[in-house]
Amino acid sequence: MCDRLLVRLSSFSVAVATVLTVVLCQNGFDRCIAFAEETAPDRRVSFETPVSFELDVQPILAAQGCNAGACHGKQRGQNGFQLSLLGFDSDFDYDAIARQARGRRLTIRSPESSLLVQKATAELPHGGGRKFDVGSAAHETLLAWIRQGAPRRVPDEPTLNSVELAKNEFLLKPSEDATLSVMAHYSDGTTRDVTSLTGYLSNDSAIVSVDASGVLSAGPIPGETAVMARYMNHICVANVSIPRVVMLPEGYYDQKPRANFIDDLVYERLSQLQIRVSDPASESTFLRRVYTDVIGRLPSAEEVRRFLKSQDPRKRELLVDRLLDQPEYIDHWANQWADLLRPNPYRVGIKAVLNYDNWIRQQYRENIPYDEFARRLITAKGSTWQNGAATMYRDRRTPDELATMVSQLFLGVRLECAKCHHHPFEKWSQHDFYSFAAYFGKVGRKGTGLSPPISGGEEIVFASTSGDVKHPVTDEVLAPAPLFGQAVVAVDSDPREALADWITSAENEFFAKVQVNRVWAQLMGRGIVDPVDDLRSTNPPSNPALLDALAAHFQQSGYDQKDMIKAIVLSNVYSLSSQPNETNVGDRLNYSRHYRHRLRAEVLADAVADVTETSESFSALAPDSRANQVWTHRIDSVFLDTFGRPDENKDPPCERVADSSVTQTLHLMNSREIDGRIRSDSSRAARLAKSDLPAADLVTELYLAIFSRVPTTDEQNYSEALISASADHRRDVIEDLIWAMINSPEFIIQN
Repeated sequence: MCDRLLVRLSSFSVAVATVLTVVLCQNGFDRCIAFAEETAPDRRVSFETPVSFELDVQPILAAQGCNAGACHGKQRGQNGFQLSLLGFDSDFDYDAIARQARGRRLTIRSPESSLLVQKATAELPHGGGRKFDVGSAAHETLLAWIRQGAPRRVPDEPTLNSVELAKNEFLLKPSEDATLSVMAHYSDGTTRDVTSLTGYLSNDSAIVSVDASGVLSAGPIPGETAVMARYMNHICVANVSIPRVVMLPEGYYDQKPRANFIDDLVYERLSQLQIRVSDPASESTFLRRVYTDVIGRLPSAEEVRRFLKSQDPRKRELLVDRLLDQPEYIDHWANQWADLLRPNPYRVGIKAVLNYDNWIRQQYRENIPYDEFARRLITAKGSTWQNGAATMYRDRRTPDELATMVSQLFLGVRLECAKCHHHPFEKWSQHDFYSFAAYFGKVGRKGTGLSPPISGGEEIVFASTSGDVKHPVTDEVLAPAPLFGQAVVAVDSDPREALADWITSAENEFFAKVQVNRVWAQLMGRGIVDPVDDLRSTNPPSNPALLDALAAHFQQSGYDQKDMIKAIVLSNVYSLSSQPNETNVGDRLNYSRHYRHRLRAEVLADAVADVTETSESFSALAPDSRANQVWTHRIDSVFLDTFGRPDENKDPPCERVADSSVTQTLHLMNSREIDGRIRSDSSRAARLAKSDLPAADLVTELYLAIFSRVPTTDEQNYSEALISASADHRRDVIEDLIWAMINSPEFIIQN
């Protein structure tokens, strides 16, 4: 039929034939494009070789930002013209340019008149402005492609295999420039310099900025960051460091004491950057730090005295061993994982959430290895009233929800973007996402479903014999497949078993890395990768060798979290002072000093209880329960909410905001509850006021209990004078001192 149409079209004038050709092409007559090209006079092809849509045209659109999320790459496009985000769907883009809107965007007969060209050069009004000039390389490439008939593919067209930077490690001086060079490698063995068509993004432009041509510009201060280079659907990363110009003394780090491999790797990195570490923290600072980090509470006054008086060279190691065996360790670390897993009880049911919380705490009571913890959760089945882990499958009802949660928790891979389109900062596609989600396609449920706001029923989770996951665009049924490697599902088995094997495999480096990074962040104030569960090439670790070594140590220990915590807190790096020196005042990534951070809400709440010797009353908990034992965010606590407890209506995993706020300061200053606990007849202030302790001893007791240290001479003299002069108001003065100390930064911030 097309041949007959071509014969008839040949009888028309060139102008009419061109118009008819475009119309026919929208209905599938692809050969008409070739016909129009054959009938067009003055055929001027400036390119000797055919121009490829995928290899030549799409990169121009991507480089100019035409397919970015703020332009035609947004969900519904811009002004009726939609492209796939960042050019990840070539067929979709070709159809949008050459066929949609009756083909009005291309004029084969007169390429210069094509709407696509005139908009990009601003010869016609364009909301995005001029993208390139007439006569530029991009302009000539588009014209040549249209003159050649705007083909979807050219004969023997190669595919883009990979993209690499000619150099991906840079050491720059402050205010120095350098240029990136990006090479594309194709399936036919050819390479092409695509530097000018690559998009660039700096993770910290204050340290290093990058322009559209790939020129790096170092800032005026030392530091380091990563710069992403994206060409089509391929990404590579350049790591840029700006060491200090003033060199450290020769052999400076050779003289530093080293407790384990952590010190070796941190010192090596700091030596490269010419950064000097802060001095060691005091014994009392270390003591308070390790107590709040490992078991989530302050040391008592007696525990402080005992530690400071000890002359045992192994006292730190013995202390850490003792803390790791304390019951508070269980509640403190289980509470942190509950943030990542705990759902809203009004959605899944109060009993289910209580069982879920008990299950998490039980894993810590038994010191279950982390790989077994992950396996039990991923493959959970049974009643939500008997197996708390099954509650995850009551809360997450669809394979795509489960894929998003499991990948983020246990791989540190945020797949959410790939649910709708190719991940903009990673290699994961929609096919990858839904193939991964297919592992959860056969999760079956029976019993009472969800009926918020009251979902009190029991539900049974089991492995069904049926269930599949389809690609949302192609409607193809996808077989379960991991993000990389192999994880074959045995016949008639639960696909989640194969997934758990693959996730916890020693070959899966993501599994160990995301957990050690999560624990490192809790102990050191910042993750080696930040955010802690966002491991991707465009968000590289600040110290890759350290992250690798920690992950290997974790694996070799049998995924024993206590062993990992002990290695970190006994390193010299952990016990550095938070006080910066002139070389590391700007360091935020390399742990040359301890990074101060506000105490976790539950830790701070329990600290107030310990300092005042009173307890907060929590509903649905036994009397004298501690904040770390709260099993649902639905248990009311203004204090916990003020200091960053996750919103109970947010889906897990929840990230807490660690910043301090005016609201927190005002709460400590004005809370009637805190004031009432300080002034209670059963409080520490009342007990000390009634005692026979002299003023000097009272002051020491307060400082040991509240700040975990002895007072300075000025503090001792000032406070002692207040108490000595109080006469009949001794208790009032002690209460005021406690209130003032609770409101000080030293109490709220971990030093």
